[in-house]
Amino acid sequence: MTNGSTNHPRLASLDWLRSFEAAARLSNFTAAAAELGLTQAAVSQHIRLLEERLKTRLFSRLARGVALSPEGAAYLPHIQSAFATIANSTAELFEPRAVQTVTLRVPISFALLMLVPVLPDLASALPRLQLDIVTIHRPSDYDLPGPALDIRFGNGSFPGREAERLTVERLVPVAAPVLADDADWPSLPLLLVAGAREMWAEWFTAAGLAGHSLRSHRFDSFVAAMEAASAGAGVLLGSRPLIDAALAGGTLVRLSDFELTSTSGHFLTRASAVPLTSGEQDFRHWLLKRLAGQART
Repeated sequence: MTNGSTNHPRLASLDWLRSFEAAARLSNFTAAAAELGLTQAAVSQHIRLLEERLKTRLFSRLARGVALSPEGAAYLPHIQSAFATIANSTAELFEPRAVQTVTLRVPISFALLMLVPVLPDLASALPRLQLDIVTIHRPSDYDLPGPALDIRFGNGSFPGREAERLTVERLVPVAAPVLADDADWPSLPLLLVAGAREMWAEWFTAAGLAGHSLRSHRFDSFVAAMEAASAGAGVLLGSRPLIDAALAGGTLVRLSDFELTSTSGHFLTRASAVPLTSGEQDFRHWLLKRLAGQART
């Protein structure tokens, strides 16, 4: 290893610069040698060679220790900044990244039925990422100041936000197994969900069945209505894929083969003018990949 660069004849050896920085910071060659694991003679030689290379006296030798010359004092912050840049770049490129927190606003039904079950997969794929989940109960909650990312239910048009589809909603009547044997299920009480999912009339029309006006309980969240359906309180117009796990587990059964595909679904949205952090970008890529199959009809 040479003490300099043939392309930059005044560029000093890194060893010389390390000795200079430590000696300048500690105001003592012996203390610098102890910190660097060198002898005091080696540090003194590094400083002498550096001063010869720069043709400048960097230290004034005192009875006890050393003091920086004006030139040395001017040089020191540049060397410390360069070492800090090298350390930061090395950590960023080669060391595990620090834990990154991503705050996400999400409807409570999607959080419980779609997001929570895949959190172990997220931990495996992005072990240094931590979610801070804020559940949304009504659309007006989105009007409050919030994080860059959120998940919204709708048709994909959200003013001021870019949207990427996560799910396509397909509606099918479901009920608890205890009600599944009733051939006249359309006459059973119908559970209602406030908002965009109140589509019983549309489903009956599309299925070619006569609807009725017998209504049962009404809920402000789909997950609450789903719990009521599982308890046998009535028939729910189930939203796939939110109900897929319940169908697979047998807590709900479908009462018809006909599914009404809705124009609505869940979208990952972000403010158009706000750049995402690296953690938010990592989460975005993972979520879109993880739910890719749900975004197709």
